Amino acid sequence: MGKTVLITGASKGIGRELAIVFAKQGYELILVARSRELLEDLGKRLRKKYGTDVTVIEKDLAEKEAPEEIFQELKGREIEVLVNNAGFGDYKEFAHSEWEKQYVMIQLNVTALMHMTRLFLPSMVERGHGKILNLASTASFVPGPNMSVYYATKAAVLSFSQAVSKEVKGSNVTVTALCPGPTSTNFEDTAGLVNSRLFHSLKVTDARKVAVCGYRALMKGKPVAVEGMSNKFLVFGIKLAPRGVSLTMINQIQSKLREGKPADQ
Repeated sequence: MGKTVLITGASKGIGRELAIVFAKQGYELILVARSRELLEDLGKRLRKKYGTDVTVIEKDLAEKEAPEEIFQELKGREIEVLVNNAGFGDYKEFAHSEWEKQYVMIQLNVTALMHMTRLFLPSMVERGHGKILNLASTASFVPGPNMSVYYATKAAVLSFSQAVSKEVKGSNVTVTALCPGPTSTNFEDTAGLVNSRLFHSLKVTDARKVAVCGYRALMKGKPVAVEGMSNKFLVFGIKLAPRGVSLTMINQIQSKLREGKPADQ
């Protein structure tokens, strides 16, 4: 049997593209998402094109018991790579947001990611090899007014990933935080950004490029990977600028986007 990768949020966007990248490299795939129909369709395509083995698990990781259920279902299978990709965002002032949606976002973006890592990391450390890829964001590096909870969850993912990466150093197990900028997925629809012009005002990256960047960084064992030169410059600038300056800049951009104006007005 070949190496096996477990990918959450694999039905669309970056998760789907990562599944394709790993299939090309000969990995056996375990794909997790809420939509069995989309997963089965992707699995069928990958089996036909690459001859890889694909297992589909229909599960909503926003549900508290989901990570443990996935873990129990896969007992006996050696997971070489874990990709924690599942997540979503919401574009709204926090005071007017729906708390249930924010709560589910925290559960999916942070709690489930940490729980999955806690379940699958020990066996990797015990056998002396394994890799984990966690989906963070350029949003991890700065607070984000109008998307405050989303930005906070991504900051948590980056912090957590860097800390665990340091903990397992020397074990031949690596943890990588992938930090894409705005990406062409179904994210903007879920976050309510379709009419905000965010994806018309900012440079949007193709999900395939993000997936390739993530795969390469993962294979090299990099703790953090920022996709694209423009995003690298952005993160570099955020790190150099005083916190208040970067916060004001993000607030101005996202306030204009909320009003439906181009970000450069």
